Amino acid sequence: MDRKIAVTGDAAAAYAMKQINPDVVAAFPITPQTEIVMNFSQYIADGEVDTLMIAVESEHSAMSACVGASAAGARTMTATSANGLALMWEILYIASSTRLPVVMPVVNRALSAPINIHCDHSDTMGARDSGWIQIYCENAAEVYENVIMAVRIAEHPDIRLPVMVCQDGFITSHTLEATDTFDTDTIRQFIGEYTPFYPLLDTDNPVTYGPLDLQDYYFEHKRQHSDAMVRALEIIPRIFHAFEKTFHRKYGFVEEYRLEDADIAVIVLSSTAGTAKATVDHLREQGVRAGVLKLRFIRPFPAKAICRALQNIKAVGVMDRSDTFSSRGGPLYSEITSALYENKQSIPVADYVFGLGGREIDPRMIETIFNQLLHIMNTQRVEQPVNYIGVRE
Repeated sequence: MDRKIAVTGDAAAAYAMKQINPDVVAAFPITPQTEIVMNFSQYIADGEVDTLMIAVESEHSAMSACVGASAAGARTMTATSANGLALMWEILYIASSTRLPVVMPVVNRALSAPINIHCDHSDTMGARDSGWIQIYCENAAEVYENVIMAVRIAEHPDIRLPVMVCQDGFITSHTLEATDTFDTDTIRQFIGEYTPFYPLLDTDNPVTYGPLDLQDYYFEHKRQHSDAMVRALEIIPRIFHAFEKTFHRKYGFVEEYRLEDADIAVIVLSSTAGTAKATVDHLREQGVRAGVLKLRFIRPFPAKAICRALQNIKAVGVMDRSDTFSSRGGPLYSEITSALYENKQSIPVADYVFGLGGREIDPRMIETIFNQLLHIMNTQRVEQPVNYIGVRE
């Protein structure tokens, strides 16, 4: 550990970026992400990094510039939120399918319309099938550490996929927390020097990026992309182990909280995990055997780790901070039920959509979910698979 500093989630991402010292950052400001690129640009102005900062006119241009820089052979980063991520949509697929290891902190914010600048997960959940690895963070410390880890994940020669590091808008991004930081030289030794694959600037070995790719090869290239995500499930645990050995911080695809003897559990992402853990502690005092399963990764989807963590649970509530508008609830719900079905685990599962547009989620609401799970456990029936918590009827 280097020192403890007080930082917001945005500042934590920027501080990690400073220590990484990427070659290129191309970005456009958007609330509540703006402080990431604002703080990082200050590091450039103060001479603390030698990154080339490209101020572009839109997020579409930001990701386009990142694609160009990464293809040229530069270690490349950016950051965005919500509608900015949506404006990148076309280029997200180009970055991932071209196998460019761009790292992008994303501050989760509701998508318009109506216009809303507060947290839900509709932005990154909409992009979950764009071929990017997705990491979700509970607090500023996880933001800081996952941005560092994301570089090594993205650039691993058997992965080579871009990575989003997600945090909750305002709840995490603008909350000041005491956070341990690491020695800069140790970080740079951990991530290593970037060795690009097939860089455009290697004129002795000319390559083409973005060619026309019709029936002859397109399918094979998409299969290779899919195989890289499968390999990521096998390789990322090795990176967890290396991170723990270097920085003494233990990570996994999921985090289990008081699940070892739990009867009922909720599945959560990001900052809501803290509220859920506090609720579980309160329920435990009342004799309720409740637990929390926090997912850190959505892509690659850690189905085996999830099923293993839930193997003794008798009823599960999935907490979705976004909706699919499919009449089937939120995106996590469909992923979880699919994984359990595939693993032949017959656990009653109910979905709870909550917190859209920044609507508060408090311990009382989560306790309501647990009370419903107790009823589901006792009856072994899910009478209402999809529920909306904290919304006016």
